[in-house]
Amino acid sequence: MNRKSNVIAWLASHFLVLSFLSASAAEESLCKPESAPAAASTPVRSPTRVLLIPLLRKDPDSAENERWPERPAAEIEAFYRTRFSAQVTWLRDVRKWEDYYRKADMLAQRSAPFDRVILIGHGGYDGPILNGHIIQNALTIEGDHAKATRIVEAQPGVAEIFTVTYDIGQNREFSSFMDSRWKELSRKDPTEIRNILISKERRLQPLDTACLQRQCSAAMLASIPNDTDRDLKRAACESICRVPLFVLRSFEELSPERFRNFVQSLRSLVKPNGLIVLGMCNPGSSVPERESPWDVGGALVHSKLASGPHQTYVHLLAASTGRTVAGPIGKTSAEDVVNRVTLFEERRPQRYLRIVAPTERCAP
Repeated sequence: MNRKSNVIAWLASHFLVLSFLSASAAEESLCKPESAPAAASTPVRSPTRVLLIPLLRKDPDSAENERWPERPAAEIEAFYRTRFSAQVTWLRDVRKWEDYYRKADMLAQRSAPFDRVILIGHGGYDGPILNGHIIQNALTIEGDHAKATRIVEAQPGVAEIFTVTYDIGQNREFSSFMDSRWKELSRKDPTEIRNILISKERRLQPLDTACLQRQCSAAMLASIPNDTDRDLKRAACESICRVPLFVLRSFEELSPERFRNFVQSLRSLVKPNGLIVLGMCNPGSSVPERESPWDVGGALVHSKLASGPHQTYVHLLAASTGRTVAGPIGKTSAEDVVNRVTLFEERRPQRYLRIVAPTERCAP
């Protein structure tokens, strides 16, 4: 059996889901062959240098501690030191992507690339998630129109955009409030910003009483038996009968340049025959194509990045970095991450781990 057959047989024997990416003829200009054959880029079997990156983020809907990824990272460190006598390095205190880029750049300048780079934390169909940090914040005025814009990044390549637009001549007090308070407001959660602005609008902009009488008379409200439904009706009427002072928009857009930054950073940290492990939920999960992938994630996966669309985030990252990438299929836990790494390195059977080894690298 030749070398290529041996490699394929080895991967198949471990119940790993292996995919080789290819580009269509129309997209070949965006991709280039790897400098070494696919078999030569298969992850080294006895890693001697390992980088662990715990991504410190607390799920806002849970009581967990933000440092929860450090526990599985410590167990994985002990495994590599015991099993392979490997040198293990940590990228510590990474809470925002700016933390990651700063620390990763410093490490890449003073250290050789690693055999394994393992990220542990929260994730989704579009990759790892950290606490969102503001990458752009501005209040611009053109004529009578003002626009406050805040762009936040929680996942590399996905921009969360929040805007407030208003007419500066409609209500001078509101305009003055935005001029003096937007920088402070922009640091808050979008829901809190919305509530503050609505409260301000209610104080400054009176209701149209004639409209309110038509839409929500006392008799109409009294005819609604349920208190909750009555409150909803009253809120709807107030919305209709108050001339708005502002318009809010909250949406997401792709940020190819930010994704490319992430890709280049990973490439600087991982050897060509190294392995990137995404220890988080869903990077290996197939994302069904939808009319609006933003609803559940998958916008990066279904984009044209790296000659996409791709089947999973693991496929996307492998194509764009030119490195082998592994990640769980479906939900995973801290214990699962440790088990998946251990089983993989011990070449023991397991399921629900997807590994993608690219045959060519595509421009992200």
